[in-house]
Amino acid sequence: MTTDPFETALVTAALSLAAEKGWGQFSVQDAARAADLSETEARRRFSCKTGIALALGRMADDAALADEAGYGSTRERLFDLLMRRLDVFQAHRPGVRALLKAMPFDPPMVLALGAATLQSMRQIAQAAGINASGLTGMARASALTAIWTATFHTWEKDDSPDMGRTMAALDQALDKAGRWGLFTSSNTAQDEDTGLPDLPDDTLADTNWPSSTTA
Repeated sequence: MTTDPFETALVTAALSLAAEKGWGQFSVQDAARAADLSETEARRRFSCKTGIALALGRMADDAALADEAGYGSTRERLFDLLMRRLDVFQAHRPGVRALLKAMPFDPPMVLALGAATLQSMRQIAQAAGINASGLTGMARASALTAIWTATFHTWEKDDSPDMGRTMAALDQALDKAGRWGLFTSSNTAQDEDTGLPDLPDDTLADTNWPSSTTA
């Protein structure tokens, strides 16, 4: 996966404007002018700012999946992949926080980002060695989305330069996922390729699991 330079420049400019003015106080054309890009091309690619938010997610996916070396355990690979994804948001922290403040007032953007995040987590799962195909794979991707969401909420409030609280939250969430059998081997109901057990139907019914999704 290779991030489009045009998208990268536009997203970077948009997030800088968001940090300065707020997410609702600029347009796609404003971001294009700030990045010294063609406004016509920007309008062609992005009909609204939701497209910019989705492009940010693609940038984060590209960073996470740039090196899919299969070292370490599944849990270790998941930790590394998710932290790499978070590093992109951290690099644009003020702008991302401005975007998050605007999301409750834009339900269509919330739905679009929720669907995109689920797809991103399927890719992350596959890269970590987890079979994310079929109904069981969808359940695993949903569980990983819950892990991402919980970690992302912690990151939003974590002002430490090393993201210490965020890493601790991700560790805790992955520990819980391991107890649910997200990436531990089993002698029964194993996946053909990964040896991973099928998740029980009520895995995500635990009231302690977060139920929302984010970018």
